[in-house]
Amino acid sequence: MVPILTEVNYVFELKKIKDITELPFPIRQDEPLKEVLSIDQKTKDHHVPRDPELLRLTGSHPFNCEPPLSKLYDSGFLTPVNLHFVRNHGPVPQVPDQSIMDWEISIEGMVDKPYKLKLSEIIESFDIYTVPITLVCAGNRRKEQNMVKKGTGFNWGAAGTSTSLWTGCMLGDVIAKAKPHKKARYIWMEGCDSPANGAYGTCVRLHWAMDPERSIMVSYKQNGEWLQPDHGKPLRVVIPGVIGGRSVKWLRKLIVSDRPSENWYHYFDNRVLPTMVTPEMAKSDDRWWKDERYAIYDLNLQTVICKPENQQVVKISDEEFEIAGFGYNGGGIRIGRVEISLDKGRTWKLADIDYPEDQYREAGYFRLFGGLVNVCDRMSCLCWCFWKLKVPISELSDAKDIVVRGMDERMVVQPRTMYWNVTSMLNNWWYRVAIIKEGDSLRFEHPVVANKPGGWMDRVKAEGGDILDENWGEVADFAQTKERKPIVDEDIEMMCNPDKMNVIISKAEFESHQNNDKEPWFVVKGHVFDGTSYLDDHPGGVQSIVMVSGEDATEDFIAIHSSYAKKLLPPMHLGILEQGGVQSSSESSSIENVKRDSLLDPKKWHKITLAEKEIISSDSRIFKFDLEHEDQLIGLPTGKHLFLRLKDASDKFVMRAYTPKSLKSLKGRLEILIKVYFPCPEYSNGGIMTNLIEKLAIGSTIEVKGPVGEFEYLKCGSCTFNEKPYQMKHFVMISGGSGITPTYQVIQAIFSDPEDRTSVRLFFGNRTLDDILLKQELDELAQKHPEQFKVDYALSDMRNIPQDWRGLTGRLSYDLLDSYVSNWSTGEYMLLVCGPPGMNNSVESWCKERNIDKQYVVYF
Repeated sequence: MVPILTEVNYVFELKKIKDITELPFPIRQDEPLKEVLSIDQKTKDHHVPRDPELLRLTGSHPFNCEPPLSKLYDSGFLTPVNLHFVRNHGPVPQVPDQSIMDWEISIEGMVDKPYKLKLSEIIESFDIYTVPITLVCAGNRRKEQNMVKKGTGFNWGAAGTSTSLWTGCMLGDVIAKAKPHKKARYIWMEGCDSPANGAYGTCVRLHWAMDPERSIMVSYKQNGEWLQPDHGKPLRVVIPGVIGGRSVKWLRKLIVSDRPSENWYHYFDNRVLPTMVTPEMAKSDDRWWKDERYAIYDLNLQTVICKPENQQVVKISDEEFEIAGFGYNGGGIRIGRVEISLDKGRTWKLADIDYPEDQYREAGYFRLFGGLVNVCDRMSCLCWCFWKLKVPISELSDAKDIVVRGMDERMVVQPRTMYWNVTSMLNNWWYRVAIIKEGDSLRFEHPVVANKPGGWMDRVKAEGGDILDENWGEVADFAQTKERKPIVDEDIEMMCNPDKMNVIISKAEFESHQNNDKEPWFVVKGHVFDGTSYLDDHPGGVQSIVMVSGEDATEDFIAIHSSYAKKLLPPMHLGILEQGGVQSSSESSSIENVKRDSLLDPKKWHKITLAEKEIISSDSRIFKFDLEHEDQLIGLPTGKHLFLRLKDASDKFVMRAYTPKSLKSLKGRLEILIKVYFPCPEYSNGGIMTNLIEKLAIGSTIEVKGPVGEFEYLKCGSCTFNEKPYQMKHFVMISGGSGITPTYQVIQAIFSDPEDRTSVRLFFGNRTLDDILLKQELDELAQKHPEQFKVDYALSDMRNIPQDWRGLTGRLSYDLLDSYVSNWSTGEYMLLVCGPPGMNNSVESWCKERNIDKQYVVYF
């Protein structure tokens, strides 16, 4: 291990310091974290120890967290490293201790003398400083905005901020050595991490780096210890007064330029778009993201109430209560006043402010952790301040809430009204704590709780209040407010027939339709529906409805159906099921504990365990699951699919259908090829289910049910479709992107049987060469069976066609489809189609124009 330097030596004899406990603000010396938590052991962060008290905001991986607000406040001016908030976009790079001194960064771009620099050379060649700096995530307090209207980011509470003593050299000194050009205006910074959209990178203005008041650092220590993996080990940039997203961790490159960074994350990660820009507008036009006017650099003014704590209860008495919290600001500007109101902003009380940073300023020069502390040389304020105000508890008893606002030295004041924006960043409206009078006690409610339900915003929203009104959605004693209506379940309004809302369906009558293939009744949210009229039209086929006949299908139905599907239900609505209900498919999933030969059951969910994840491209993986025992078969007929389901962050089920890559004969295992649709400008949340599966840790379970589907391949061209038997000589298969999996399953069945002479012609369309899945396997089959199997690859992104590409270009055409069936008679061939909507629509239009009978066209 690299030794930790903790010596403290003054440059001038100001006062005698024996150890770091005599600093103006002692650092809490926690025991170093050694244990990797079980939640991290089976992710790519399996090498990173973490404090279990941190509140995780994005599941197990990537790691994004904040400390509990009360712990953050109670830890004082300097936040222990173990409690410091973390913002990671992907896996944490693993850097061995013995190699950190050889860590190298490059300085390049618009400079006369580009060079490379090792960490050992930074320590030996540059002036080293130790500087107290507060870092803040731009998403701090984002959950409050998401409660009003969901934006594109995850839910931060109010504790996405921390303060440390950072040790390293000044970024300006590193850049100056390279002799930047006169026309250079920006410094691009890039890390060595590998999140979904490439290495994380961004930029700041060049003149900031050269300004001593800004104190922008290249740091290798935090609170006297070498950097921890989550905080940039072994080297990072630390930029005071600016959003945390600019302080690039695991630093590898510094590029001097005359324009802002062109990194994906600089464009699409830290912006406050105009409030009228909707998520749909932002997805459809990336010009919003590339307008540098909307890029965030300096933090905005913020104050937060920490005392009283959320759900704290105090007895009503004549005693005083101390309201307290913290504040911070951007650009080095000092907060000049903090004000508290107990009457919704009509009158204000002035709080006392403590600026701990000033104690370092008043101490003059001294050395700490191998670096010079010289806060006395600048006027800028780079750290948070703390404020407090004592008020009689009797005054709190007469109030409905406590609100706080700050004003900085430029007379910029915190706004009363929320500025909602797509990224939900820089939320800094007045921080409000509600006061609930309960007998002889007062209970306090903060706006939200970071990683779970709770807070006055949750309560007000459930009661139907308008969070943004003049009274924060609460019922006002002093004014007549507009009529309040409790939130009505939108699904019920959409799905139900108003004339049937008072019709009661008995449990006995409902259960008489169990396993009824002709008149399948099912329950969704306590209401009974008859699916008979929709059996022939359901896109998932008859079996999708029949499999839930006589059951409570709420979780499955809500997990997979869109609002469009829900609007089709009113004609099928029969009434409300009498109290007592029926067993749901979830409840029936754990009834059996028998060693079964095959796993799948169309009416019951069963758990399988993720055993291995094979990464085959930047966005495609083969997920390998263990079944219940090593001799068990999946029980999935060829051509059918199964459902997987998981719960999302809001504890709601998400369910999607998948077709395995593995053959039905494989024992003890299930292999599924999945293309992960990561968040991107067009789809801010990405694919909900694929991202949940991507974050699934090895050893975790997922639920599976099936089989489902209308097509089944048997043997030697024999198949069934909609329960009718067919004998085919040829199959035309049309696949796009990840839609290759169901057709590939049939291809495998055909070519794994030496007696099967069925011929196959496959069209496989993708955007780019890298998007083509299973290409090696398909090519091998085509080479082995040249007379029986032909595959045409097509690339549609004309800007990225390789020069040596010999396949097709563009999209599926009528002429191409004509050529596939020109030598075959109707009834000899069947089309198997699985692709994006545009491709499926093209096939459907071609079939109508050519009078292709629907009974010979299967859409998976």
